[in-house]
Amino acid sequence: VERAGREGHAVRMATPNAPLVCHGHSRPINHLEYSRITDDGVFLISSSKDGQPMLRNAETGDWIGTFEGHKGCVWSATLNAPATHAATASADFSARLWNAITGDELHVFQHKHICKSVSFSDDCQKLLTGGSEKLLRIYDLGNVDAEPYVMQGSPSQIRTAQFTAEDTLIMSSCADDKGIRVWDVRTNTIVTTLGTDSPVTSIEITPDGRYITTADGKCVTFFDAMTFTPVWKRTMGYEVESASVCIENDVFVAGGTDMWVHAHSMSTGEEVDCGKGHHGPVHSVRFAPDGKSYASGSEDGTIRIWRTLPAAGK
Repeated sequence: VERAGREGHAVRMATPNAPLVCHGHSRPINHLEYSRITDDGVFLISSSKDGQPMLRNAETGDWIGTFEGHKGCVWSATLNAPATHAATASADFSARLWNAITGDELHVFQHKHICKSVSFSDDCQKLLTGGSEKLLRIYDLGNVDAEPYVMQGSPSQIRTAQFTAEDTLIMSSCADDKGIRVWDVRTNTIVTTLGTDSPVTSIEITPDGRYITTADGKCVTFFDAMTFTPVWKRTMGYEVESASVCIENDVFVAGGTDMWVHAHSMSTGEEVDCGKGHHGPVHSVRFAPDGKSYASGSEDGTIRIWRTLPAAGK
């Protein structure tokens, strides 16, 4: 296991209008996710087709460590609330639980097909997985060898799934079917489906659980999670793979096939900034929890961290 301590290695610092560029992955980036704000700072975890999920200091982009053990592409990686544990989902038919401080592998959850999505419950006691088996599985992290709670009924392979509503609901999207399915964990049923024009490639739920941001086709949609109705919907001039919002700044960012990272006003949809520099489609964008920066991950294998506010003195 490669580790460098939470200070990490130095990377090239950004000039006033350029992003931090984080190298290290040898193949395309599939997914990025920030931790919450912790006593040790904020962390950024990345998953890649190189099978080497990595942890970084979210502010500086410094590499902290690589979680080694998967034998195939890693589609998803996530951190629990205090960022003490990580989980990953892979094409090697497994999800894995890791100690995020030491890098040690703690458990392998075997699947019968590709695992595409992994997510911790809000209380950090459960782990949710989904993938090509068209099943949602919920594992009890207090008893990792126990059989998981299984939820059936997805029409095609699950692309992404997350807990919400104090872990009583799950939101999932499919690779080949439109819409977001809302599952009730207590009754093991789909209670409603949020309509979209195309299969959903990205779901982001705000930290307070109040809103949901989705990307599908050329659309970015902002849903009210209390009523499951759209608040607004914006149509982009390109295929969108991922979108993320910062409500405090009234901004959302989107990335996709045109290789640029676009920032837009949530209120008007007007483009307010455009980050150029990736050399392949942008597969994932996420705002940092403080809203002062956002990260993008691309087919080109790099992560870029962009500032949302001007540098001091500029």
